[in-house]
Amino acid sequence: MKTKSQFIIICCALIGLLIAPWTYVEAAPPSIHTNAVGASLVDVESGRVLYSEKGDTPMRIASLTKIMTAIIAIEQGNLTSMVKVSKNAFGKEGSSIYLKLGEEMRLHDMLYGLMMRSGNDAATAIAEHIGGSVEGFVYLMNEKAKMLGMDHSHFTNPSGLDEGEGHRSSPNDMAKLTAYALKNSVFADIVSTKLKKVPNPNEAWDYSWLNKNKMLSMFEGADGVKTGYTKLAKRCLVSSATRNGQQLVVVTLNDGDDWADHAKLLQYGFNNFPLQTLVKKGDAIEGTPWVASRTFKYPLAEGEYASITHQVSLVDPMTTEYRLAERGALRISLNNNLIQTIPIYDPANPLMQVPEKATFSYQSSSPYKETLLTKYSYICRMLVQGLFNISGSIWAD
Repeated sequence: MKTKSQFIIICCALIGLLIAPWTYVEAAPPSIHTNAVGASLVDVESGRVLYSEKGDTPMRIASLTKIMTAIIAIEQGNLTSMVKVSKNAFGKEGSSIYLKLGEEMRLHDMLYGLMMRSGNDAATAIAEHIGGSVEGFVYLMNEKAKMLGMDHSHFTNPSGLDEGEGHRSSPNDMAKLTAYALKNSVFADIVSTKLKKVPNPNEAWDYSWLNKNKMLSMFEGADGVKTGYTKLAKRCLVSSATRNGQQLVVVTLNDGDDWADHAKLLQYGFNNFPLQTLVKKGDAIEGTPWVASRTFKYPLAEGEYASITHQVSLVDPMTTEYRLAERGALRISLNNNLIQTIPIYDPANPLMQVPEKATFSYQSSSPYKETLLTKYSYICRMLVQGLFNISGSIWAD
């Protein structure tokens, strides 16, 4: 009797499965664990956070700070200008490239010492050269952080030394900053360099700097970016790697096994979130005579493509955008969350005849050329320098 009842129950269950509507279950990426107190894994092109642990928690970041120092110097400085080593920069505590008091070095060369050897003397000299004073440069650092949306960061020095309690950033903020910096070809060149020789005015031989970032040799496709350590921050690391046209950034803060964790997280990202082309420049937009103005790629886990949706909005013919040849916008969403908006144009528009540049085709650094923008940046910087120099003379009393 018991056997017959069990048989009836099983039959009913099978019939229920057959008549019930089929439900698609999305495959989720496997879980992953690191030894870091804080961590972030980000796709550079899209900015999508693929994994984070305490991603928005402000923490000590040690010499990862120098990523901000470098990108500001590259953007606002004349790379061919000579940086003079002041008494304040000479003999700065911690890691050093052993610059001499009064020594002068090209800004471009000093940036290699900053990023490859983590020179605190270089960080201070660069800050004074660009900002007029360390305080002036710190102001620029925090303004840049605001511009990039680094809402959980505050900088108090250009090196990352444990000076005071306010110098902090979060894993996600540092990943955002690094993704931004890696799109600058000069920065990308510097952080991917394994060995650099620089003229030494004090000796008969050149400076010879070997990059501290072991990931450049440990992980296939690794191309940057920065190590860090202080007694309070512990081991900190930012690394990047590019495979199959996709570049990822990993940040770990306070991680005793960071080399292994970075290899694991990078591999996790490449395996589970491959970059996929959602629209190509020139693709016809369904339901309109227009085409996409550019290519858009996005990292997607298995099964996520089915949750991608498109929505078209047209531009009013009476607007400036329409007169500038824009005909509308393609809004791309994942799970109903907007991830990108792409302008759409008439296919006959001359803009559509210009080939797109490869996203990851970094070129060697070109000589510094002054433009209207750099002149404007210089004027702003001089105003900041003047402000802090005046303030400094008041505080000195």
